[in-house]
Amino acid sequence: MEKTASHTHSADASPQGHEYVDSPSAADSSRSSWDLEKHMNSDAAKLDAWSPEQAGEGDGESSDGESTEKFEVGWDGADDPQNPYNWGAARRWFITIGTCLCATNIAWSSSVFTATYDGMEAEFGNAREISILTLTLYVFGMATGPMVYSPLSEFYGRRNIYIISFTFFVCMDLIVAFGKNIGAILAGRFLSGLAGSAFIALAGGTVSDLFPKKSLGLPMSFYTMAPLMGPSLGPITGNFISANAYWRWVPRVMLCFTGGCLIFIILFVPETFGPVLLRRKAQKLRKQIGDERYKAPIEHLSKSVTKTVLLSLKRPFQIMLGDSMVFFLCLYTSIGLGINYLFFDAFPLVFENNKGIKSEFIGLTFLGVLVGVIIGVIAQQYWTKLYDQLTAKNGGVPKPEFRLPQLIVSSFAVPIGLFGFAFTTYKSVHWIVPIILSSFFGFGLHSLLAAVFTYLVEGYRLYAASVLAGNNFMRGSFAAGFPLFGNQMFERLGYQWAAALLGFITLACIPFPILFYKHGEILRAKSKYGYLGGDSP
Repeated sequence: MEKTASHTHSADASPQGHEYVDSPSAADSSRSSWDLEKHMNSDAAKLDAWSPEQAGEGDGESSDGESTEKFEVGWDGADDPQNPYNWGAARRWFITIGTCLCATNIAWSSSVFTATYDGMEAEFGNAREISILTLTLYVFGMATGPMVYSPLSEFYGRRNIYIISFTFFVCMDLIVAFGKNIGAILAGRFLSGLAGSAFIALAGGTVSDLFPKKSLGLPMSFYTMAPLMGPSLGPITGNFISANAYWRWVPRVMLCFTGGCLIFIILFVPETFGPVLLRRKAQKLRKQIGDERYKAPIEHLSKSVTKTVLLSLKRPFQIMLGDSMVFFLCLYTSIGLGINYLFFDAFPLVFENNKGIKSEFIGLTFLGVLVGVIIGVIAQQYWTKLYDQLTAKNGGVPKPEFRLPQLIVSSFAVPIGLFGFAFTTYKSVHWIVPIILSSFFGFGLHSLLAAVFTYLVEGYRLYAASVLAGNNFMRGSFAAGFPLFGNQMFERLGYQWAAALLGFITLACIPFPILFYKHGEILRAKSKYGYLGGDSP
């Protein structure tokens, strides 16, 4: 039999590996790591160096002295129909859009519950701070889950994690929708966020499994919209429902949406993770020919689930505390997302009290942020072209710093949006003005996240999984914590100065993207985690 190892991927025909991503460009650049971390043990080192392009490349001998390369199972050439890259375009886009819709559902569910506060307090007699915990606990669950789900997907694939976690998500939503006391609802919200975060951890990887790098930008832009559009859609839909029906219909409507997503996953989302697909191919081959020597690359590794998860929990914090540039970029994105979630409390205060907008229409005030996010997604094509132009001027050698012009622009757009919103909250100013100006914040936030995610993956490639996992945890923690003091801050400082304070914080961050653009390569060279090699093809 012809050796299977000879049938391998070309550089543009290999499915993506393990991703901890939620941005379009982050997935672009993490070809080399569906990995843990380098040098932790011999298997982890092999895993770190493995990429899908290498499927079928052996490096040792089997028990009878023959080279393992002969028995390593890879793709049957660049046109192998089992390779997700070679599935029909319609099928790949159908899976992508459905997966993005499921990810939107998770983010949507985070903020939709803010519309239930009044009804919940009337029924249970709880304080507003307890109501806000339904948002905080859900978001904190979203922040912690990916640190477990991402390494588990290395063993069990994406589809199995999706089905199990989403089934649990539906069950927890049932508790939230029909819970008899506030304690049950709070517990259900945290566990819902924890279960649903599987899509935050893995959906970007699923999309990158389906498209080669050269055509990944557009589909990943759809995915990037999910975690930002979802929170903006929550107040719009939630306030409309709660204003016209019993407050419990908010979680019940979302339960129907979630149930539909689960059915979609079961029926239409296959396994797309390359290493797991190759393992299945090897298992089928061994069964057909009765030769146990045929193995996929993933089967040569002896790492344990426990060690993998523990490493995933520890390493992100080691890198953040050991690299000042990583820490600042994580802090910057965390402040941005924290402010976004703080607005779920601030907007109702401002627009009800100073603009006279009725409660059922308060959700529409988030349309400015939503439109800004959409503009940010559209502008992503420009930043991709600029990156290519800078690379061409550098002799065809790309640098992670070429992604940072987008971050520089976003560093100005965010404070412009915040200051503009702050000083148009007066009663004398028409309500449409602060909504329009909030679009600058939405645009800046999307651009900020996209640029930072991309830079962290390209600049710290060997540790990309851990860097992004740490970023996700810090962002989620800030997003969970900011709403807890939002009301008090706006009421005590006044609407104008509370929003302006947020603007001054982001204004102080402007010099850092410029500094990193000019000197980022030097800073990475001094870091033991920085990556200085060329970009992957």
